[in-house]
Amino acid sequence: MHRFYVQENQINNGAVTLTGEDVNHIKNVLRMKAGDEVVLCNGKGRDYHCVITEFQKDGIILKVIKEWEADTELRGKIYLFQGLPKKDKMELIIQKSVELGVFEIVPVMTRRTVVKLEDEKKERKKLERWQTIAESAAKQSRRGIIPRVTEVYSFKKALEYADSLNIKLMPYENEKGISYTKEILNRISSNESVGVFIGPEGGFDESEVEAAKVNGFIPVSLGKRILRTETAGLTALSLLMMQMEGE
Repeated sequence: MHRFYVQENQINNGAVTLTGEDVNHIKNVLRMKAGDEVVLCNGKGRDYHCVITEFQKDGIILKVIKEWEADTELRGKIYLFQGLPKKDKMELIIQKSVELGVFEIVPVMTRRTVVKLEDEKKERKKLERWQTIAESAAKQSRRGIIPRVTEVYSFKKALEYADSLNIKLMPYENEKGISYTKEILNRISSNESVGVFIGPEGGFDESEVEAAKVNGFIPVSLGKRILRTETAGLTALSLLMMQMEGE
């Protein structure tokens, strides 16, 4: 069954008014008709089984048949703090992170970040693009929420933002011993908030690792091999998903 996201204010007394780009997709691409059924999600963890009742010029009216809490979300929350990578790697990281259950993605400027966001307008357009990718990935993977991609944070601001999280991990190539990583992961319960800080292509500067330690981050190893930045984050998220996934 096709799945679309709606704002909560579009749902009123068992009826939904769907507007925006999805209207054209439903009408002209999927060629759906009155009586066809879809699943709508409010992007905050609640799903609605609906039937199309009417097509209007710029909208579609649907009737809610049944609603329930989405069962595709982790009980806890995973935050990915991603050092900005080069080229379009961030788009891949966002897409796959959403599929793996991330709650929020925080792009971070680190000391060894090569990418420079030239001006506010270009940064805003890039953020809009990233959020669109997150929404598309959420639809594809049937997420109950649309993970948020925040504005680009400085390294210091990212550490401050992570302050309230239960567990904070920093995969670091100079850390040894995967057994310690396993021990840390086994301590994480399914309902905790977990932050993962991934460096850019050049990795973390040692001063950043020390600052992260002072702020409660735990340096861990992801194995004996050196992973690319786009691989490291997805590896860490996969391990966390397996640890935190509810029955």
